[in-house]
Amino acid sequence: MEITKELLEKLNQKYASLGENVSSYLEGLLHTDVTTYWDYIQLDTLLTLQKPKTNFPDETIFIMYHQITELYFKLALREFEQIGEKQELTKAYFVSRVTRINRYFDALIKSFEIMIEGMDREEFLQFRMALLPASGFQSAQYRQIEIYSTDFIQLVAKDRRAEFAMSSEIVDMFEHIYWKEGATEAATGKKTLTLIQFEEKYRSAFIAQGEQCRRKNLWQSYLRLSSEDQEDEEVKNVLRENDTNVNVNWPLAHYKSAVRYLARDASDIAATGGTNWQKYLPPRFQKRIFYPSLWTTEQHENWGKSWVEASLNK
Repeated sequence: MEITKELLEKLNQKYASLGENVSSYLEGLLHTDVTTYWDYIQLDTLLTLQKPKTNFPDETIFIMYHQITELYFKLALREFEQIGEKQELTKAYFVSRVTRINRYFDALIKSFEIMIEGMDREEFLQFRMALLPASGFQSAQYRQIEIYSTDFIQLVAKDRRAEFAMSSEIVDMFEHIYWKEGATEAATGKKTLTLIQFEEKYRSAFIAQGEQCRRKNLWQSYLRLSSEDQEDEEVKNVLRENDTNVNVNWPLAHYKSAVRYLARDASDIAATGGTNWQKYLPPRFQKRIFYPSLWTTEQHENWGKSWVEASLNK
C-alpha cells in the first residue's frame, strides 16, 4: 500500500484530534515488532488452558469441546447485544445478525458428534467422577443467550408460567425459571450443589440482565421493526431457526450424548453435578418456546418430537 499525501493527512487529523503529534507515533513504528499469527491470537496461552483433572486422554477432548462452545456462545452474545442496542433497526440488519447467531449454533450442533461418538465411553464414565459437581448446566453464557432471546416469562417453568405476566418482577419469575428443575432432587425438592453454586455466582447478574433485556431482547427488537417487516417470512424464519436451535437441536444433541454415555437398560447414570438429564434435556417435556406466536398449535404440541425420532433411531 502506497503512503499517499491523503493517507498522511488523515493520520495527522486523527492524532491532532487527540492532541498528539503523528511524528512521534510514526517514529515508534521503527521500534515496533510486526504482528505474528501466534501473538495475535495468543496461541501459546490458548494451548495452556486445558487442565485435565485425570490422566485419561479423552478428558482433553471433553475440556476443549466445552471451551470451543463457550467461545461460540461469546460470538452469539455479541450479536444479541448489537441488535438490542441498534437505534435504527432495519430488516436487513436484523436478518443478517440473527443469521450470524444461527450460523454459530449450526456449527456447534453439527460438531456435537465429537462429543457423541468421539470419546471412549469407559474413559468418560471414569473421568467424569473427578469433575463433580461441575456440569455444563452451569454455562452462564447459555443462560444469557436465553435471556437475550425472548421475554423472561417464556423462561418460567411451564407449570408456573400462568402465575405471571409480562410486567411481573424479574426477581419473582427467576425463582421459577425452568432450568432450576433440572438440578433439583426429584424426591426431596432440594437443590443440588451444582445449582447452589451456580446461583451464588450468577443469580444477581441474571436478574440484572433480565431487567436490561425487557426492551432489548430479540423478540422486543423484532417488535421494533415495521409491521410489514414483522410479517416478512425471511424475518420470521430466522427467529424460528433461533428458537429451534436453542430450544430443540442443541439440548437434544446433549440428550443424544447422554443416552450414549449415561443410559443403561435397568437404570440411568446421573449426569455430572446430579442434573436430571432425562427431565431437563428433552424439549417435549419443557415446552420452552421463545416465540410462541410464530408457531402453529400443532407445532406447539409436537415440539421436539420429530428430532428425537429422526436422530435417536439412527
